[in-house]
Amino acid sequence: MAIVDTTSTPNSAVQDLFNSKVKTAADNSGLEGAAKAATGNQALGKDAFLQLLVTQLKNQNPLSPQDNGAFVAQLAQFSSLEGINTLNDSVNAISSNFSSSQALQASSLVGRSIITQTDKAMVDTSKSMTGSVAVTAATGNVSVKITDKDGNVVRTIDMGAQSAGDSSFIWDGKNDNGEVAPAGTYTFAASTKNDKGDSVALLTSLPATVTSVTLSKTGGEMLLNLAGGMGSVKLSQIQTIGT
Repeated sequence: MAIVDTTSTPNSAVQDLFNSKVKTAADNSGLEGAAKAATGNQALGKDAFLQLLVTQLKNQNPLSPQDNGAFVAQLAQFSSLEGINTLNDSVNAISSNFSSSQALQASSLVGRSIITQTDKAMVDTSKSMTGSVAVTAATGNVSVKITDKDGNVVRTIDMGAQSAGDSSFIWDGKNDNGEVAPAGTYTFAASTKNDKGDSVALLTSLPATVTSVTLSKTGGEMLLNLAGGMGSVKLSQIQTIGT
């Protein structure tokens, strides 16, 4: 049996040989196995990250242990990952609470009258209704033309000179002949004239009644459904809440 004199083998050669064997063993049965078991094809979570870190420590080369600086850097990564996960959980909780609060607020509006930006309204002509016009700049004359569902002009309201801002108007439910118009859906077209005498359309805000609420399945803003087939408006589009 041959006797090998290890004293004649340089320390660096022994260490290189040991390093290669330990590295191979670690790659095959240590880190690689831990990585596959912990993560599969998904991104690292904090538990998987910690599992890989512990496995790496178990399989490191005792003749060349991991540098302290590198180990501290890995711990810092783990701390950062855990902090991000905690922050995500907090944000999701806040978002959920906000959605619940918004749904509660919207549901309390069912059956109530609101004022929102629109050009159509379902009108009970047995009583007066109030709307408003968004005047973009001071003007000498603002008018509101009211038409029925067939496009016939029922009434034209002359508001006269108006300053910039929201200007209110009242319709008493009567047509231009002084007769009470039928109850139903009417369109309101407000306009003024510019310096050249050209007609300029203005936005109107009209009353409506909320009949139900549609909740978003994707986390978007919920919708308020209006009576009389007036469609839906976002909660943020409400200008005034009535009784």
